[in-house]
Amino acid sequence: MPHESDHTDTALVKAVCNGDSKAFAQLVSKYDRKIRALGMGFFKNQTDCDDFVQEVFIKVFANIKNFRGESKFSTWVMSIGYNTAINSVKRRKEYISLPENADIADPAAGPEETQLKAITAGVIKDSLKELPERFAMCLDMYFYYDMSYNEISEVTGLPVNTIKSHIFRAKKMLKERLENQLT
Repeated sequence: MPHESDHTDTALVKAVCNGDSKAFAQLVSKYDRKIRALGMGFFKNQTDCDDFVQEVFIKVFANIKNFRGESKFSTWVMSIGYNTAINSVKRRKEYISLPENADIADPAAGPEETQLKAITAGVIKDSLKELPERFAMCLDMYFYYDMSYNEISEVTGLPVNTIKSHIFRAKKMLKERLENQLT
């Protein structure tokens, strides 16, 4: 069953295709945070991330008439973002898993618990950086971006079973590294 957001996206896409620049501004506003978070996972500095976000939305605007609605618009936008980032990374050879500002702290936790969670988050981020790039990217999309196996498959172009395998292996490797570092 389509989500209400999907209907809103469809209406906005139609409006953009009919020349409504305000509708495109709404789409940018809606997806800026997700694309920016994706960019922060790939780029080491804010300037590169800003350039990435701008490049993604230029590509979205230039290709919006090619969106056929076979997948969710959010998946299509994330796919453009992912492919843009991958192409840029191939040119630069850098990938950082999970945005540095990814917050896992519980605001209701006490100071000791907050500090322990911060230390654990740091260990997790460091461990993620040691994973093979393809595993880390799939794990990020699955847990951080809350994407399904099918959505990750659409974004990356990899078969669903490969995505499942990458995530399984990444979790196993991450668990082993965390057990070694936290004991």
